Amino acid sequence: MRSVGPTQGADSASAEWRFPNRATPPGSSTYYSVRLAPAALRDDLAAVVAWRHEVRTVLDRVSDPGVAQTKVQWWREELNRTADGGPRHPLSRNLALAMERQRLSRSGFLVMADQVQAELSGKQPPDRRSVEAACEADLGALFDLLARCHGITDPQTLGAARGLGAFCGLVYLIRDSGQHLRRGRAFLPADRLAELGITSAALAQPGHIGRLPALLAEAAAAALAYREREAMAPHLPASLRVRGRILAALLAELADEGFDLAQRRVGLTPLRKLWVGWREARRGP
Repeated sequence: MRSVGPTQGADSASAEWRFPNRATPPGSSTYYSVRLAPAALRDDLAAVVAWRHEVRTVLDRVSDPGVAQTKVQWWREELNRTADGGPRHPLSRNLALAMERQRLSRSGFLVMADQVQAELSGKQPPDRRSVEAACEADLGALFDLLARCHGITDPQTLGAARGLGAFCGLVYLIRDSGQHLRRGRAFLPADRLAELGITSAALAQPGHIGRLPALLAEAAAAALAYREREAMAPHLPASLRVRGRILAALLAELADEGFDLAQRRVGLTPLRKLWVGWREARRGP
């Protein structure tokens, strides 16, 4: 990677992508995760998180699949320009500096872009493992990059970081399940729906929506089992553990609400996120 140069990285347009930025807004779990990281890393972490945020917002902002694919492809090409020292977008100028300082390759970013393009197809995941793999390619890939920003290179620890990120992704799928149903976005395993004799589209209808809490309870149990299986590493950076702990608290909150999420979105207050995150950060490693 060629150096971007100090003037490119310090202009006023790219300043908005420093921490906190639109991908790490105050009060969010991502904000506390980055806020509780070492100060010298915060801008780099925020830039990495923001790249994923900008690519994934295509799913919500663009209704035409062809236009959405074009936008994701632009971000892929912009990443290659960024890695080669010629960024155009203000965010990319910050990201170029982060990639150079933290020695990040473009591969992890491209995995996240691939996942967005896969979701644009609208295909139902065939089974639970496919849901987990999608989360590994999204937040799992992001957590891998964030761990590398902390200087982690050990394959086992990086694997645990990917597992923890995927667990967070599984929790977000449960939290946003009502919204996904209303938008027709596939997120439940097709084989489980087939066992019940319904489709994802039918589940959104009044006659079947009452089945959603039980399906989400199953998904929550599977997410917890996944975390125990894939994210067992005590030496992850505090910033990653903070987000994982906040998402575990969120999952418990969703369970307390009986997974009644078809018409509402349940979350934690910023104060509770801060408390949970601060306690986790104090634990070490």
